[in-house]
Amino acid sequence: MNRIVKCGLFAGALAALAAQPVLAQEREYAGAPDPKSYGYTVLMIGIATPISLPWDFDWDVFGLNANLAYSDCNKMYGLEAAGVGDTARLDMIGLQAALGFCYANRDAVGAQVAAVTLCNRTAYGLTVDAFSMNREFLGLRVDGLASMTDASLYGLSIAGLGSAVREDMWGWQVALGANFARRVHGFQTVGICNMTDELRGAQIGIVNYAATCSAGFQIGLVNLIMDNEVPFLPIFNCYF
Repeated sequence: MNRIVKCGLFAGALAALAAQPVLAQEREYAGAPDPKSYGYTVLMIGIATPISLPWDFDWDVFGLNANLAYSDCNKMYGLEAAGVGDTARLDMIGLQAALGFCYANRDAVGAQVAAVTLCNRTAYGLTVDAFSMNREFLGLRVDGLASMTDASLYGLSIAGLGSAVREDMWGWQVALGANFARRVHGFQTVGICNMTDELRGAQIGIVNYAATCSAGFQIGLVNLIMDNEVPFLPIFNCYF
């Protein structure tokens, strides 16, 4: 049983471990002063910023920012699209779409669709990707592989391999491989292993682990609530 729990813990931590180098770079960038804008434009179009009209990075775009390879601006309110990647150095409100990555250095409000989606502060709305990372998320997130939330998640998270939330998960966390959240306020549903430090809700999976539980239940083959009078029960375990 210990081997099963350790395997589940390892799988649940994969997203968090993979995210660390990128997260450190984002925090370093976030500490820099905000870039100053030349002004605003309703249209930025070209090959790859700064090879675009208008020229250079430091513009606020209120409309369309479209480039064949790479789109980059300060504030992005509207649609930002590129073949490889999109960057909003300040806030993004609207839609970012790219084959490679989408990145908002501050808040992202709306939708991000790419292989990798990144938000340095809070993402509000929808993300569809293979891997995502943000500080805080509110809305619906669909990840083909994995996701990492550095603070709290509010809403629904669906991941292929695993999902990790470092603080509070309010809502529903779904994955085929593993789910981890420090505190669960809602549901964790998984194909292999659910893990949390504190459970206030329900866990459904093959292996379910909660260090503490104030109110909730587990359904699975291996159910562990470590502060319960009977920590381990197969099929069903609860703490009310």
